[in-house]
Amino acid sequence: MSSLCHTSAVLVVFMALAVCVGAEQLEEKSCDVIGDESSESQTERALLKKLEPLSQMRFNVTVEKSKTENYIYHFRVCREVNSSQHDFGGLVQTDRQGRRTTVIGRINETQVFNGSDWIMLIYKGGDSYGSHCSGEKRRAVIMISCKRGVIASSFSIISEEREKEQECFYLFEMDSSLACPAEDSHLSVGSILLITFASLTAVYIIGGFLYQRLVVGAKGMEQFPHFAFWQDLGNLVADGCDFVCRSKPRNVPAAYRGVGDDQLGEESEERDDHLLPM
Repeated sequence: MSSLCHTSAVLVVFMALAVCVGAEQLEEKSCDVIGDESSESQTERALLKKLEPLSQMRFNVTVEKSKTENYIYHFRVCREVNSSQHDFGGLVQTDRQGRRTTVIGRINETQVFNGSDWIMLIYKGGDSYGSHCSGEKRRAVIMISCKRGVIASSFSIISEEREKEQECFYLFEMDSSLACPAEDSHLSVGSILLITFASLTAVYIIGGFLYQRLVVGAKGMEQFPHFAFWQDLGNLVADGCDFVCRSKPRNVPAAYRGVGDDQLGEESEERDDHLLPM
């Protein structure tokens, strides 16, 4: 009985280890900025956070230099192209002829910086050159330019600089709205104040109308909120306009006067009786 319990305990331990290892393998590694964690730039961290929506996307581009040089470049933003290999390869070159794979840059050696409408992502620590660039490690430079309305598009390779002794690199570019600066509001202060005033006025009128009708039980024009106040205010405004805009004093008589009975004189006693037939 004790041996059976011992065997069960061993199986439980192995299953737990398998689950832990499987979970670790499923968790994809992300970009690690060059340098100690305590000295990493907060700006670089913020930029990598900004590019996080691209991490689930894969980008490929095919290049045919000659009959013997045909390559496919695979790129992911802050994720491994092939997570099963655990090589940290963020940008990988595949030879279409021999199916040989070369890591151009690794995500565990990342640099990132930006300008007004672009973000530059750099993967260092790629596989070493053979006869070029003094055998140094490859490096991938990805220029992400601003293009509003698209999350990502137009991934392509621009050039490969390998004729130097040092600091050789592969240059790529792509478009993304994530590289665009935040759009400023086109509304002026006056427009914002007018919108606010109009909104408050609408709330006042509609709310007051509902209160007067449903709570007070008013009818007709009395449903308008504070109707008596606005009526008096209108009369006061009219009196003010009459006082300010009147061109003549109030005590000056009008230039035109109607004709009264006193101006017509007495009616003649002679009538037209003689015109009647006898």
